Amino acid sequence: MMKEYDMITIIGPTASGKTPLAAALATRIGAEIISGDSRQVYRRMDLGTGKDLADYVVDGQPVPYHLIDVAEPGYKYNVFEYQRDFLRAYEDIRRRGKMPLLCGGTGLYIEAVLKGYRLIPVPENPELRERLADKSLDELTAILASYKQLHNTTDVDTVKRAIRAIEIEEYYLRQPVGAREFPAIRSLLVGVDIDRERRREKITRRLRQRLEEGMVDEVKRLLEEGIAPDDLIYYGLEYKFLTQYVLGQLSYDEMFCGLETAIHQFAKRQMTWFRGMERRGFTIRWIDATLPMEEKVERILAWAGQEEASNDR
Repeated sequence: MMKEYDMITIIGPTASGKTPLAAALATRIGAEIISGDSRQVYRRMDLGTGKDLADYVVDGQPVPYHLIDVAEPGYKYNVFEYQRDFLRAYEDIRRRGKMPLLCGGTGLYIEAVLKGYRLIPVPENPELRERLADKSLDELTAILASYKQLHNTTDVDTVKRAIRAIEIEEYYLRQPVGAREFPAIRSLLVGVDIDRERRREKITRRLRQRLEEGMVDEVKRLLEEGIAPDDLIYYGLEYKFLTQYVLGQLSYDEMFCGLETAIHQFAKRQMTWFRGMERRGFTIRWIDATLPMEEKVERILAWAGQEEASNDR
């Protein structure tokens, strides 16, 4: 039924419900999930990265997953390593006759494996950094999304990392780059389309829930392990604001409001990235997040078996 494809990829902004959908689909077809999330690679960073490992159990049956909990907190895991680790998991799953199901919200990681970029080290560009220094994160994300073919090696949760990503793109524009040995993967690409207001409501509800479940204590334990505050702040979002709160730099209300706003902005930037992927030649079949789970699964199965299926959007 899925001879047209080597893999199914499910993407979407945070709180869109992509992981439960991937797990339901994996259960239906006996697939294994490869995570496409740049922060869920870290061990013991569970609530702050939204791992929701309970989502990987469907009707009492565990769904096999890969590339979650593969690095220690404080380590700067990057897309070079992600490509390597993805390929190992992908080839292992295929070798065992299973369908790989890539699921995540880190557009850079998803794109890096679907296009198989050749990645090389890039030197700093002080002049460019100075020119971009006054730009906001939204402005930097828009600049980054304008590149026709992305090769950058950083995620874009912070201004510093977004500037580095643009620096890498500019370098590649001036360098002749040979093809990196990486398999061409034929993947059905499905995007979970969630209304902005519904997404905002889910983000706020999930943030309150994770705080109640002990997200502050998670950050305290990581700091007590000896992980430097700056290393946690580097990961952005929850770890940035919660570390500042634990250190007494923010009040609880300041932490909550600042973090809530930052996650909303992050979800918006994720959608900017996915729209950029479409401009760069990816066909994303969008599916309504509010559809019943069974209907979403059936629709993806129809797309997987029928190349000419219409776009849901």
